[in-house]
Amino acid sequence: MIMHNVFNLGGRRGALSQSSQFPGNTARPMIAIKRFTPFHAEPRSMPLRPLLGLMPLAALAIAGIGPALAQPDAPPVTGQAPTERVAERVPAKLARLASMLGQDGDVRIVAFGSSSTEGAGASSPAMAYPALLERDLEERLQIGASSRRSITVINRGKGGDTSEEMAKRLERDVLAERPDLVIWQTGSNDPLRGVPVERFVELTRAGIQAIRATGADVVLMDQQWCRKLSGVDGAERYGEALHALAAELNVPVIRRRALMQSWVTHGLMTPAQMIGPDGLHMTDAGYRQLAKAAAAQILVGAGLIQPTLARN
Repeated sequence: MIMHNVFNLGGRRGALSQSSQFPGNTARPMIAIKRFTPFHAEPRSMPLRPLLGLMPLAALAIAGIGPALAQPDAPPVTGQAPTERVAERVPAKLARLASMLGQDGDVRIVAFGSSSTEGAGASSPAMAYPALLERDLEERLQIGASSRRSITVINRGKGGDTSEEMAKRLERDVLAERPDLVIWQTGSNDPLRGVPVERFVELTRAGIQAIRATGADVVLMDQQWCRKLSGVDGAERYGEALHALAAELNVPVIRRRALMQSWVTHGLMTPAQMIGPDGLHMTDAGYRQLAKAAAAQILVGAGLIQPTLARN
């Protein structure tokens, strides 16, 4: 299923107030931040508007700030504390995205993956994370109808896909769209369906190289934190392999697992609010928070906000 909503960059300055839609959220003062020029941006006819009101949302989305709550129903936490794992993430620069945001025209983003991208568990396609991401970028970039710039996020998620199936449709579903950025969510179905981790790495490496060969930027998204995957022996090896490959190839990673752990640890939401009854797929609230985190990281990678500001 394809979800196309085209927005134009521009519009009036404004500030966003922190949402109180999740338990443990308390109102925080709005913070205006200075505009940051995208790295390697080409000359542009119209300046990007200052990004106002980013911090309350970005801080909650990435750092999970809020009072800690005990969560006896949560899956086990392994490795480093989630706040430490989130804090150590410093995305590589997304050079093509930065350049495209610095000129007129359409910025095309393809969200590629399995059911988490398609929107399984969401109440409607409009509540899948790609659709929410598009709207969040519109809001953060102060998009207006009269601008000569636009952003399109295309949903290319397909439920049940492993790296094998995604490799077969990469050309047709992703590269044919001529994206400027690909967000690739992967590694959840491979352990569930027994794809060897070595094969997962091989196919993911080839996919990254194929995407980059077109000139597009790529960002990876790792597994969700949920009981169903936590109960699969060796499932964590796929996440570890994804992060090792990303470090080797200098690919930014949206650390969904660590983010979700952080949201629970800091009382932003409970596991039941974040993951649906099937124990695998995210809810509307979970997808909404994921889209906020993804938007913040994308803007960091494009040089529009500083990593330290996005994390704190």
